[in-house]
Amino acid sequence: MEFKNDLGKPWKFQDGDFTVIRSSVWSPPGCHPVGCGIKLYVDKDGRLDHVEGDENDPVTGGRLCPRCVALKDYIYNPTRVIYPQKRAREERGNAEAWERCSWDEALDIIMDNWRRLTDEYGRETLAIFVGTGRDGMLSQDFQLSIFRTPNLAYTQSGYACYQPRMMSSQMVLGALYPELDYAGGLEGGYDDPEYTVPELMILWGKMPLASNPDGFFGHAIIDLMKRGAKLVTIDPRVNWLATRSVLQLRLRNGTDAALAMALCNIIIQEDLYDHEFAEKWTYGFDEFAERVAYMKPEDAARICEVPVEDIYTVARMYAAAHPASIAWGLAFDQNTNGMQAGQCVLAMICLCGNLDVPGGNIVADLSMPEDLTGAAAAGQSAHNTDTRAFITEGWYQMTDEERDKCIGMDKYPLYCNQITGAQADCVLDTLETDEPYPIRMAWIANTNLLAPTNSAEPTRWHAAFQRSIDFAFGTDCFITPTIQAVCDVFLPLSTVAEHDGVNRTHYGAASITTGCGNKAITVGEAKSDLEIYCLLAERMAAMFPDDPKARFAHEKYPDYHDYLEKNRLEGRHSFNEVRELVKFKRKVYYRKYETGKLRPDGQPGFLTPTGRVELWSSAFAQNGMDPLPYYYEPDLSPRIPEKSAEELELKKNPLVPEELDAKWHERDLPHEEIIEKYPFIMSTGHRRYSSFHSEHRQVAVLRELDPNPMIEINPADAERIGLADGQWCEISNMFGSAKFKARVMPTVHEGHVEVDHGWWFPEQDGSEPSLFGVWQSNCNDLVPAHHNNALGLGAPYKSACCNVVPLKESYDVDMAAFDEKFGKLV
Repeated sequence: MEFKNDLGKPWKFQDGDFTVIRSSVWSPPGCHPVGCGIKLYVDKDGRLDHVEGDENDPVTGGRLCPRCVALKDYIYNPTRVIYPQKRAREERGNAEAWERCSWDEALDIIMDNWRRLTDEYGRETLAIFVGTGRDGMLSQDFQLSIFRTPNLAYTQSGYACYQPRMMSSQMVLGALYPELDYAGGLEGGYDDPEYTVPELMILWGKMPLASNPDGFFGHAIIDLMKRGAKLVTIDPRVNWLATRSVLQLRLRNGTDAALAMALCNIIIQEDLYDHEFAEKWTYGFDEFAERVAYMKPEDAARICEVPVEDIYTVARMYAAAHPASIAWGLAFDQNTNGMQAGQCVLAMICLCGNLDVPGGNIVADLSMPEDLTGAAAAGQSAHNTDTRAFITEGWYQMTDEERDKCIGMDKYPLYCNQITGAQADCVLDTLETDEPYPIRMAWIANTNLLAPTNSAEPTRWHAAFQRSIDFAFGTDCFITPTIQAVCDVFLPLSTVAEHDGVNRTHYGAASITTGCGNKAITVGEAKSDLEIYCLLAERMAAMFPDDPKARFAHEKYPDYHDYLEKNRLEGRHSFNEVRELVKFKRKVYYRKYETGKLRPDGQPGFLTPTGRVELWSSAFAQNGMDPLPYYYEPDLSPRIPEKSAEELELKKNPLVPEELDAKWHERDLPHEEIIEKYPFIMSTGHRRYSSFHSEHRQVAVLRELDPNPMIEINPADAERIGLADGQWCEISNMFGSAKFKARVMPTVHEGHVEVDHGWWFPEQDGSEPSLFGVWQSNCNDLVPAHHNNALGLGAPYKSACCNVVPLKESYDVDMAAFDEKFGKLV
């Protein structure tokens, strides 16, 4: 579908003394790939002067978050590093030891150490650690093609972000995560004749305004409410959208599966479901109905600590609305029982007639890829195998024997083969033990895993890196605590304003738009992830000129634009052609299961073994899990289990030997002891407008919005423990402790605390042991590793236990001194 340029402006034009670059931004700095439309105003000296929203963007319409508005302050921050750096291995942790070097010297050091270590230990001794929400993360196939190591690891315990939802969807639908339909792919948007505004939207464990999760434009919820859609919120915490909801279910953290089973039970028992869809398109309906009947709404009400009448109301409202949609979020991922909750949510969507219909939930785009006009490319099948092949290209450059060495493959083969990389919790074990072999080299690629961003127990990761890593290099815009502690070479990354790029919503898994990031400026010698990959690929090819596999990445992608064109643009367009459009929409098809667009054979149905929506999941069964949903009490819950999976004689992790499972959980306590010592339920991971996880902490105009790490606590709890609003406190459990400033708020459930994540303090000493104060407010130290489900997915970031103790000391940041050090440009 062609992009209509209503402004009459090209991607680059003059506005007085400014050159204006229209762009679709992604990263760095990190963000989810909505690809918001932005105009970058560059002065005569080639310096970014200011930014504005691009009112011509077909989705965002000129709206920007504070982080985009503050882009200039990020780019020109005085602590940003824009030249390669090196230091001696014995100087790790010394912030004063870095010295500038050339790109050639930095790359020589990296490749020499790679050759030295792989000659001794094999290619698998290199582990590539990646983070979230960054452009480089979506190019892991390129990284693997260069180094041919199976050990690329997203360092979050249980990959507890997006992947559990994706896997649930694959197990039940044979397709990827189905997103709430907000008409983003339709030419007329909300007013397109093909579209129907949903009568009801359910936001479940998802607050999209600050996060724009996975590329979903969060403000679309407000747009749809203005057009008449009603909203129900399922979330323990009262947020801004919850106050605009017709009803909120404030369930207890970690009990989503119990609630989801009860909702399905009501819909089936009260005969509120679509019989035709159930009969024609589902498999295992009777078994599913029998299983969810086990969770009576009255039982779920006690478990979830919500009024039973509200559970009935939500089930009936959802079943009666046509269309209705459910946006289910991070809470499902950060829960070891979350995939079972997701199984039930998918059942609700399907059984109530809301799957792949206008205004419902759109099945992830596995239909044929489109070119700019919306037409299918010649020779393409109905199944988007090409895009999947791009993602896994580097994985399949390796032999079966090389892939079998992937850390975690013996315990979680589905995880490793689907995600094409190592299981993070198992990688931590390997760093601590050298089993099954040593990891001696690390690439810290756009991740700050020692900060409380994604890793569980970061102090363990810190010690493990110190124990095992002989050489490491990092790529980022700033020297982070992780790079400071671990790396010997630093390669500076360019920001989104400094390189060309292509972004697709939902990381290409369910794209409705494709946007181009157009380069506007140059700063120092910073390079993009893809430029760095090209340089490394070139050196690998030169090192092994007679090895076709060593030459593969360089020969296929000699320039980073080749990667953009062959991968992100799927080989159909040149970047120069597409950049003129800035952003274009991809045709959205509805009811694809009826027309054969979900299967490679072109037949109607779903890409599952039965060709149907599998309410009884054969894929779960084949991978050691119960094929039907169930609930169990969170491992670290300060509650006595009332009704749980054990009653159904289900094992939570049957794939792992009992002795190993016991070892992983040896520090756990019985529920009775948790109630006595750690009576609060700790949740973390919520988003704020001022930062993206651990990024933006040194940007003064954003730090002013949230100067200190906060803990939200209910007034009754605060009064009981003697904690005043604005007072600092320490939270702790059997795994670790952290300090936060209290915000006493009735919006938090009694017995729960909501804790900020992503904190470190660029204003503090950068050297060891401080590492920019990264251990002061590190809530992830309270989240244990290896609390995952049978597939190695999910983790208890939102249902850990803790105690809260008031402190006399204050750790408030001195914002006057902060502003003086870091400056403000906006």
